[in-house]
Amino acid sequence: MKLETASPARNGSRERPDRKLGDSGDHLTREDRALLLRYMLLMRLSEERGLTLYKQGKVPGSFYDGCGQEAISVGASFVLGPRDRMCILHRDLGAHFVRGVTPERYLANYMGRSGGVTGGKDGNMHFGDPGLGCVGMVSMLPDMAPVAAGMALAFKLRSEPRVAMTFFGEGSTANGQWHEAMNFAGVHKLPVVYILENNRFAYSTPTELEYAVDPVERAAGYGFPGVSVDGNDVEAVFEAAREAADRARAGEGPTLIECHTMRMHGHGAHDDMSYVPPELFDEWGSRDPIEMHLARLAADHGFAGTELDEIRADCERVVAEAAERALESEMPDPASAREGVFAERIEPLGDGEAPWSRWRERDAEPERSAA
Repeated sequence: MKLETASPARNGSRERPDRKLGDSGDHLTREDRALLLRYMLLMRLSEERGLTLYKQGKVPGSFYDGCGQEAISVGASFVLGPRDRMCILHRDLGAHFVRGVTPERYLANYMGRSGGVTGGKDGNMHFGDPGLGCVGMVSMLPDMAPVAAGMALAFKLRSEPRVAMTFFGEGSTANGQWHEAMNFAGVHKLPVVYILENNRFAYSTPTELEYAVDPVERAAGYGFPGVSVDGNDVEAVFEAAREAADRARAGEGPTLIECHTMRMHGHGAHDDMSYVPPELFDEWGSRDPIEMHLARLAADHGFAGTELDEIRADCERVVAEAAERALESEMPDPASAREGVFAERIEPLGDGEAPWSRWRERDAEPERSAA
């Protein structure tokens, strides 16, 4: 399916195309589809365990998750290779898992333990393992758009067939940094894929108070395609991201992909979501991304119920064991605060550290630089 530049909706209305993007059958194997399920389950189960640890007082700060948005981070990140780069945000744990981070390191990070991704320097989701091609997030979420543009500029200047990708919510699109990044990326036709997670609320602000025209329609003004997809359909997200990454790698510039979804939990664990109409929970709860993918696997791809149950049971085992090891991880040595302050040479990417890592050693290529 060919991506088309969005055109303004009539009368300024915000039409939500719920169409699916083509048949991804030519690009996803049976094993791939099982992996998509596995990553989404690992994200859901890990975040559920993290929330439990938070309620038990074992997480020193607040807790943030992406319940209901698993298809976006997993489907989008699944298209990238080991030498591509990502800026991953707090709703996108699945992308970290696709890159090779383990549930143990994720949970340990939230508890500020030495076994976390940041070695105890962060008790939240402000992390990114550079050895796995990830840049640590900052709380000013729109700022990751220019960071991704900067990485993409480096790839273009060095004539490297690499792609940068980042995520942000619809609330970010009202920020000047976001607009500057879109304009710069469009002018220079940078190899970057922008994933807009439209989850209905920017904290407590509903979309009708955030913008007058659907953000994806702005892509035309920046000179590159914008496309809207069902963000709860992991294969639709994958297909849109695959085409966007192919365009970027071919020198055709950026793509803005708007993924329509619903944030099923509060902005953080401290948020009771009293501002959300109950009917929205009913509407989007009936379209849970994991349940949708399970139904498709059974109906269209010949997965038996026992096979799907085994995948879920294995993910439950992995997360349970990861939580135990994370709890056993020690608090960091205060002397380690001086470590990692200055940039160091990043070793070439390999197979990550997870048995379900997206790549194999044979796919890794030597790095020219630490970018």
